[in-house]
Amino acid sequence: MSLETTRLRLGFIPLSDAAPLIVAKQQGFFAAEGLDVDLVREASWANVRDRVAAGLLDGAHMLGPMAVAQALGIGSDPVAITVPLALNLNGSAITVSTAIADALRELDPEGMRRRPRTAAALGRLIERRRAKGLAPLTFAVVFPYSIHNYELRYWLAAAGIHADRDIRLTVVPPPRMVEKLAAGEIDGFCVGAPWNTWAVKQGLGEILLYASEWWGATPDKVFGLTRAWAERHPDTLRAALRALLRAGRWADAPENRGALATLLARPEHVGSPEDVVRMSLTGSPPLIQGDPVSDSHDYLVFHRYAASFPWRSHAIWFLTQMVRWGQAPRSADFAAAADVYRPDLYRAAAADIGDPSPEADFKTEGLHAAPWTLEDASSPIPMAADAFLDGAVFDPDAPLGYVDAFAVSRVAASR
Repeated sequence: MSLETTRLRLGFIPLSDAAPLIVAKQQGFFAAEGLDVDLVREASWANVRDRVAAGLLDGAHMLGPMAVAQALGIGSDPVAITVPLALNLNGSAITVSTAIADALRELDPEGMRRRPRTAAALGRLIERRRAKGLAPLTFAVVFPYSIHNYELRYWLAAAGIHADRDIRLTVVPPPRMVEKLAAGEIDGFCVGAPWNTWAVKQGLGEILLYASEWWGATPDKVFGLTRAWAERHPDTLRAALRALLRAGRWADAPENRGALATLLARPEHVGSPEDVVRMSLTGSPPLIQGDPVSDSHDYLVFHRYAASFPWRSHAIWFLTQMVRWGQAPRSADFAAAADVYRPDLYRAAAADIGDPSPEADFKTEGLHAAPWTLEDASSPIPMAADAFLDGAVFDPDAPLGYVDAFAVSRVAASR
């Protein structure tokens, strides 16, 4: 197979879920496919979006919702983006300052001992502060079109807290979250690993909720590129996907997690202390003693549970959140959102290396409270629980009905 080009510039943000790109470069998986890849460490998600659009990057580590928004022209000029591979499941968490955690523990000691934690105690704190005439609490997310924004909003809303009315939301690049928390500029954040761990390690924050506690198998980052680039370089893209699949498999192996922590901790990659990266990859030591989430490799998943598969239903779910939170109109094109994700490109690369692939492009989310097996695949795939914190079920065939159900539940809760 002749490659259209062998030189690639791929962008990434300093986060542990950039691991497949970093591993593919450092462990030689790109080179084995005849690819000479230059990894470019970017400062913000807006930089990634704009540099891919301008052709300054051939592809990048991207936020799944950002790729969908960019393709639909939501929040930026429309650019046809293709997502042929997902990079991870889970990895994000909601963290608050130790002062806020202490206040929540005072208000609801029993609730703070339970996991998963709801935002009920936070709602009581918000009301107390409002009664005293204090400023709203400030929470940071990494980008308006991100799983982090929707994770935080969803968790708050489940307890009757409206993110646009009851708190102040701001955008902060992932590596600066802990700095902002330490300075008292924000009271909490939702971000990917290892930055929640870094806040805990420094005694600055406490993790209230892990992504896998909110949604058992939370989709997050993807490998994205312009459709034009993908169409001009089909064989090069297929080779890159093979390398990334092998890298994800390597990164997910328990015996490689220690070496992965060393690799990610390098200054040119994530640039966080190695023990901090290791905590969010191996659960040793756990962030919270006895916590089944932080003491588990499921905190961050790269390959297991079909983690790399670009489910078109995930793209639709992202757009439901944009509609729910007023970022997109009800008339938004859900079919166009689904078309951003390209499982056909994934299946071709996976077949080359003998990886199993789901046969369907869509799946209903929230049906499984325990691990299950996907039989509708080239070979059976063990899957993680995918239940939502509130028991909701997402049917990708009825996206607006899913959005409307939340409005009904809000009305019921107010009565």
